[in-house]
Amino acid sequence: MFPAIRPRRLRQHPQLRRMVRETVLTASDLIYPLFAVPGEGIAQEVKSMPGVYQLSVDKIVTEAQEVYDLGIPAIILFGIPDRKDLDATGAWHDCGIVQKAATAVKKALPGLIVIADTCLCEYTTHGHCGYLQVGDLTGRVLNDPTLELLQRTAVSQARAGADIIAPSGMMDGFVQAIRDALDDAGFADTPILSYAAKYASAYYGPFRDAAESSPQFGDRRTYQMDPANAREALREVELDVDEGADMIMIKPALAYMDIIWRVKEIIDLPVAAYNVSGEYSMVKAAALKGWIDEKQVVLETLTSFKRAGADLILTYHAKDAVRWLQEA
Repeated sequence: MFPAIRPRRLRQHPQLRRMVRETVLTASDLIYPLFAVPGEGIAQEVKSMPGVYQLSVDKIVTEAQEVYDLGIPAIILFGIPDRKDLDATGAWHDCGIVQKAATAVKKALPGLIVIADTCLCEYTTHGHCGYLQVGDLTGRVLNDPTLELLQRTAVSQARAGADIIAPSGMMDGFVQAIRDALDDAGFADTPILSYAAKYASAYYGPFRDAAESSPQFGDRRTYQMDPANAREALREVELDVDEGADMIMIKPALAYMDIIWRVKEIIDLPVAAYNVSGEYSMVKAAALKGWIDEKQVVLETLTSFKRAGADLILTYHAKDAVRWLQEA
């Protein structure tokens, strides 16, 4: 008879626990989101997201340097333009705020990966992710005309220096359209990180404060996914992979770890999880009240995303998480 297995034997010493640890979180797993605004010398804290700021391009470069020095390999840029219109001009114009920020960061830090969020909601007067039917107050986006704007946006971002294009609007066929546009413009080697399974989530509230992108009417449930659906997420992922996505994203992460797991089981591409603003703000709020240990909760949460199957994690906790990991 074999002796009874006693798992507790391997838990008796911190170093032994590290030796047999199945999932290891590192700085290389993380991507740090940044919000770019016009102007100079601007660092405006987002009230609903303590520690997160709207930054002018000069401040974005300073922040990117800190990220790079910590060993975090990538940032993702979101833009807040000085003016909005029905054509989302600020998204695709070569002098758009994300384009300016991408160019400045790549000039200062060529070794840092710059991901451009490729969406239109921050740039439209109505706050939706594309063209709307005139007079329609439901938020139903006209899919095919919107694809044309996304193509222009992706090419402009790549031309500005973005290393990765990340379309997030959940339009049908947006990966194929963007892939075609990038290829035709000479950016065949620029990868696409698709927000393949983006849910119509209540966890996005603080982000909409940061990006100033709340819909002025209706909601985004006609193009973002129903939180009740899992099989639909797998279909969305498979469609985007077939259209040429190089990486895919699940958003949000915390309430959708079952989706991360199921997606990782069916594809062999890198899978990213977005630890979104509401998840971040809840932790921050509880930590400020002294109700939780922020360090332990953050590291446990991020590790759980990786354990569920995420290869990459977009998180506002990235800088703090790396510092805490360095202390270990």
